[in-house]
Amino acid sequence: MSRIGKLPIKIPANVEITWDKSDLIVKGKFGILQNTIPEVIQINQTNDTLVVNLIENARINTALYGLYRTLINNMIIGVSEQFKITLNLKGIGYRASVQGQDLILNLGYSHPVKISIPLNISVDILQNTIINLKSCDKEKLGLFASQIRSWRLPEPYKGKGIIYEGEIIKRKAAERPRYQCRRECTSRAPRPAARS
Repeated sequence: MSRIGKLPIKIPANVEITWDKSDLIVKGKFGILQNTIPEVIQINQTNDTLVVNLIENARINTALYGLYRTLINNMIIGVSEQFKITLNLKGIGYRASVQGQDLILNLGYSHPVKISIPLNISVDILQNTIINLKSCDKEKLGLFASQIRSWRLPEPYKGKGIIYEGEIIKRKAAERPRYQCRRECTSRAPRPAARS
């Protein structure tokens, strides 16, 4: 049995949950989310708590038990509080702006990068280099953040790129040019004696 699956879920006062044996709909302050629940999982609601139970205790079903409990919990948190991801642009000339439903990024390429913002995701730009993403759907928010980040993954030498807030980039020392190493090696090595 999953330890996570057994945990009860607290339902906030402003959240409504409807379940018809297959589809779960969660309504809240920030939107409506829907998910299809497998038949082996049963949901029991009492007052302000939600308990997820497993009907058949098979190995395949126990894997779904903790997963769907977490998905339901994320849906409730999303519609009541929203999820937030912050991205930082680090690099000379790197900046971001929003034009209508598009996110425009200047990342050192010869052209600006244009990314369309999905529905139910809000984008706020602070100081041209900080991107705040908010959404009630955690999965879509994470996918959109990784899509933005994929345009400039952080590199370990100068630390430039698109970085998650709180992310630590393991830095590397800059490599020495090969010609410099050859000069040092040739200057230190003794010259062979001339043959008579």
